[in-house]
Amino acid sequence: MLPPNLNVNDVSAALASHDYLADEGLTTAIFLALALRRPLLLEGEAGVGKTEVAKVLSRWTGGELIRLQCYEGIDASQAVYDWDYSRQLLHLRAAEASGEARGAGTAALEGQLYNERFLLKRALLRAISPVAGPPPVLLIDEVDRADDEFEAYLLEVLSDFQITVPELGVFRAERPPIVILTSNRTRDVHDALKRRCLYHWIEHPGFEREVEIVRLRVPAVSQMLARQVAAAVETMRGLNLFKPPGVAETIDWATALGRLGVSELSESSVKSTLGAVLKYREDVERVQLHGIADMVKHAFERGSQPG
Repeated sequence: MLPPNLNVNDVSAALASHDYLADEGLTTAIFLALALRRPLLLEGEAGVGKTEVAKVLSRWTGGELIRLQCYEGIDASQAVYDWDYSRQLLHLRAAEASGEARGAGTAALEGQLYNERFLLKRALLRAISPVAGPPPVLLIDEVDRADDEFEAYLLEVLSDFQITVPELGVFRAERPPIVILTSNRTRDVHDALKRRCLYHWIEHPGFEREVEIVRLRVPAVSQMLARQVAAAVETMRGLNLFKPPGVAETIDWATALGRLGVSELSESSVKSTLGAVLKYREDVERVQLHGIADMVKHAFERGSQPG
């Protein structure tokens, strides 16, 4: 549960205690989203830690993490609710076998079928359903992948935290969930949706912060190797790659190097582990063309500088 009189420092400390190092801007945005009970839209390059914010908030508050992964063509039956047709059919057959169907009228039988016990609650409806403990954390991930129609549907949920099921009526949240939306900005999210949210753009972390993140998430890695890895990733991000490595890839790379027993970067260790940090053949070729030896030399120089 969230403490009373929550402030920005409390949020920063809570995130750090769950292995998430956020800068002041992101910490403030999260605090305001919690304090004002507003959805928070996070945009940024893939791998900068947008999705992780929702996971950390779930661990901190104790609320269930309910994740809705958006994709092209997603609709209400996948995101909001659907009817359990197989159970409805079994109910009809049982009514016929017992003779109940003959005694009940069509309207009464139909009313039995469209009962809440046959309702399959998907992510959005689950998020506004009553819960005994802390309110859930609703993660609407990669909302930019959904189409305009689905984005418009979200407006009802994010405006009043209510959902209309025509056969049953309106479901309203007794306590609104904590809502995090993420976008990789493959397309612009509509203004109407943005107006219902607070907004923050997450940048790739600076060098020193990335070193801190690696040390926090991969404690087995030495300070020197963490600094060299962060320096090499910093170089890669400046090479105009198709998919620049995010923080997640930095952590993966440091973890892989540590698992191999590498204590400091070398040309051979970089060549053999590039697949942990780069995910496109063209990006690997661009890094090789830039010169792995030069990148390792820069990593040593950058890594040896005092923090």
